[in-house]
Amino acid sequence: METIAIIDFETTGLSPWQGARATEIAAIVLHHGRTVRHYQSLMNAGVRIPAFITRLTGITNEMVRQAPPAATVMNEVADFVGDLPLVAHNASFDRKFWDAELSLIRRTSQQNFACTMLAARRVYPTSPNHKLGTLAAFVRLPHTGQAHRAMADAEMTANLLRHMEETLAQRFQIQHLSHAMLRALQRAKASHLKSCLEKFTTPTALYPSAALDATVEPGSANVAARNRIS
Repeated sequence: METIAIIDFETTGLSPWQGARATEIAAIVLHHGRTVRHYQSLMNAGVRIPAFITRLTGITNEMVRQAPPAATVMNEVADFVGDLPLVAHNASFDRKFWDAELSLIRRTSQQNFACTMLAARRVYPTSPNHKLGTLAAFVRLPHTGQAHRAMADAEMTANLLRHMEETLAQRFQIQHLSHAMLRALQRAKASHLKSCLEKFTTPTALYPSAALDATVEPGSANVAARNRIS
């Protein structure tokens, strides 16, 4: 896996377009599947946290009152991830807040998001559902801390991503799970999983018997398929 950044937000509600703001963010940089650095901070956006959100996350109004301003935190985390490809679980949610919070400090995101929740539907079709906690229990991932806190959820997403890479390696002999492959998986139909993965590997990886049937003309060049890195 190339170098990527996993992000996770905790917020006051479901949509920034309905007035919700971020209360916490975590970012983890993975290089070849290993965590090499991380960032986490509460943030004070100047809005009240509803009681049901506090019950869900454990983040209180007092905690965010003492936190750095949201603008400071978003500038720091945007610099931290730079232009790395981004990954999140239920990425449509995190991307909304990423874009909205950056727009408030007059910054924009140029990179694409990949979604482990959508990709997991193809990798783990028999899971009862594809919420992060359900998947963690389904594949027996190690506990990372309190659910619905940004760093614990980001670390769980990193663990899930590693497990997905191992699962695809075992099932399809995929050498590594790239960001581009993850984005392709999240868009693929269940019946087209193998053909989706063919674009990112050599024919003999998905069809080992093809190596026995292949012939190479004298003087011809073998061309290996390469993963596109977004």
